[in-house]
Amino acid sequence: MAEDDVVPKTFRALVESADRKFARVRDFPSYGRAQGQHYFHKVFKSYMRLWKYQQENRAQLVKAGLNRWEIGEIAGRIGQLYFGQYMRTSGARFLVESYVFYEAILKRRYFEGGEVKDLRVRFKELRFYARFLLVSLILNRTEIVKVVVEKLRALVDDCKANFRETNFKEWKLVVQEILCFINIDTTFTIPSSRPFRYCAILDSHPKSASYVARFHAKKILKFRDAVVMSYHRNEVKFAELTLDAYRMLQCLEWEPSGSFYQKHPAEPKENGVAVDYSGASGLIDMNLAADMTDSTLPPNPRKAILYRPSVTHLIAVMATICEEMPPESIMLVYLSASGKPGHINASQVETSGGSRRTRKSMLVSHNSLEQNCSAPESHVNGVKEYSDYYDNYLWLGPKGNGGSSNLYPGDIIPFTRRPLFLIIDSDSSHAFKVLHGAERGEKAALLLSPLKPFFKDPSAADISQNGSQFTFFLTAPLQAFCHMVGFPLSDNDMEVLDAAESILSTAFSKWEVILCKSPSLDLIWAQVLSDPFLRRIIVRFIFCRAVLSAISLEEGSDQFLPLCLPELPNSLSPKTDVVQSSVIQLADHLKVSHCFYFADA
Repeated sequence: MAEDDVVPKTFRALVESADRKFARVRDFPSYGRAQGQHYFHKVFKSYMRLWKYQQENRAQLVKAGLNRWEIGEIAGRIGQLYFGQYMRTSGARFLVESYVFYEAILKRRYFEGGEVKDLRVRFKELRFYARFLLVSLILNRTEIVKVVVEKLRALVDDCKANFRETNFKEWKLVVQEILCFINIDTTFTIPSSRPFRYCAILDSHPKSASYVARFHAKKILKFRDAVVMSYHRNEVKFAELTLDAYRMLQCLEWEPSGSFYQKHPAEPKENGVAVDYSGASGLIDMNLAADMTDSTLPPNPRKAILYRPSVTHLIAVMATICEEMPPESIMLVYLSASGKPGHINASQVETSGGSRRTRKSMLVSHNSLEQNCSAPESHVNGVKEYSDYYDNYLWLGPKGNGGSSNLYPGDIIPFTRRPLFLIIDSDSSHAFKVLHGAERGEKAALLLSPLKPFFKDPSAADISQNGSQFTFFLTAPLQAFCHMVGFPLSDNDMEVLDAAESILSTAFSKWEVILCKSPSLDLIWAQVLSDPFLRRIIVRFIFCRAVLSAISLEEGSDQFLPLCLPELPNSLSPKTDVVQSSVIQLADHLKVSHCFYFADA
């Protein structure tokens, strides 16, 4: 009898040991290069030993009372560990490994068929579905997301029916969040659309490749670190990932399949439904992740994804990353937030409808906002005053939290001792113009959003429903263009959209060549032009600025235009033929030319 107890006791001891190690690393911060990396290896090793032991002794453990959900919980912990490593390192392999374990739990139905009356097990199953959804969402497994959403919704309904004394309101909100997210994200509404991630097959332009390869500045800055933060009231999100952060996160990563990428991949048809894995041994294919990723791809830049941080936390994260940055590196900082308590509403957004008098009154009503955001430009004897850096701000905090929630341009200045690529998406973004020329060491590259977005349909302007227009242009330019002019997107228009993508690719290729050949290209742009992620953002900014410049608006409406500092070459300004002709061609192709005003056309 004592011998029969050895295997279960050993298993329980391994479980307790692994769980203790897991508890120590679970709350480690997801930023910084040296945050307990050595200990993560110990935790991984502990769980792999546990996983192997339960595989080798499955029969004895089941005989001793091991439940299937306990096996699923172990696999789920391993999936959590891999996802945590992905969030800390941005390594695609970790994200795929996490997906492999979560998918195995789903297919083998480890949590299904358990004790219906055990509320503790049902909560474990709910958390599993939520975690699997987040991994699948980031990995763009659209069909799996749809399957898991339905399973989660059914489980919440079942729990409400069987545990009437327990409040499942939070889980109902989780279901509502994911449904809202996938109804807006074009990855799900248009499954065949090109990925947000950088795909060499789609985003490398053969005609400009040789120019980019030969281009070199006196010093090349390597893009290795990024801070991504979005903070708007009631914005679209799932868990702690907002729609804007989700788009920017993927925009700064390689498409994991790399050279294996297929535009219209065949989705798996099992999805944990048709095939019975209930008798499976628990063997998970550890080599599957290698088959799903291209090993020749360079590593992704590390990203700190911050959800509704305080100002002090944001500054602490930026300081940590700055301190650990390797020499000759540049940090990208993406900040999306309102410039005042609350958020801009649809009535503040310019649309293509309405009379000229209405448009003029709207522009006049926002004159004070434009003046305030231009305030940092006021100098005394050509010298910027202290107040210039602290007049306007981004609002990071709950309503009525006071000045402690204000992120001022002056708060960014200390970080300009290192190279900085700053993207500000806000209705007070132009206040950050004051940073140009105020750097403490390295010149910063600034991309500043318009103060107000433009939409043909005013209902599309709500950030809390659709995300930011400027971020959309930087991460998915064609989709942002169509969304702005009200062109309906669907898989039924694939030939039209493919031709539109071809127009953009041709334009981006030409603009890359001009950037490489321009003698007036500022040094900071030249130093990052070799990086594919930053180069792609720059040409998309040129496109965004050209499109918004061509919109039929009254003159003097600079608040609808994005800014870049230092200025890009005049040869790529919105009114040049090489830029404007591409916008005209795209508008003609989609039959939306009536939305634009081309002065020289």
